[in-house]
Amino acid sequence: MNHDAEERRIQLRQEKAPGTPAIVVGIDGSATSWDAFAWAAGEAVRTHGHLVAVYVMPYAEPTAILAAPYAYGAAASSRQELADEIRADAVRRAGEAGVPLSFVSEYGDAIGTLTEIARTVDAHLIVVGRSAKRWHRLTGSLGHRLTCRKDAPVVVVVP
Repeated sequence: MNHDAEERRIQLRQEKAPGTPAIVVGIDGSATSWDAFAWAAGEAVRTHGHLVAVYVMPYAEPTAILAAPYAYGAAASSRQELADEIRADAVRRAGEAGVPLSFVSEYGDAIGTLTEIARTVDAHLIVVGRSAKRWHRLTGSLGHRLTCRKDAPVVVVVP
């Protein structure tokens, strides 16, 4: 974990009021992740909780692994622009639902990042959307791999 990520984690602990249930939701801008966000926001309203939206950016694009020409600077800028768009949408949706929100965007592995943030905020629940990608049936989806861990209860929202 880099220094910036550690500072964000400390800030997350401070944003959440003591005794307030935290719900961590993984979002990536897909329709299923926004379904998960909506469900998690509803759960946060019901439990008077705090929503922590997490967007995890991969370190490298799949095309870079295949040795295709790749502009790393442009890709990093593009990822950050996407993270900013997702943040703005999450803030808007949380505001409409009347839910306190923290937003985290980090580079890394989705499972590791979600579970680490869940531990950091002492999350009562991790929520993700069901993957719509076919190849996840073979390799295992994020939801399936999270449910195999014992870090926090996991809800996989199926639209």
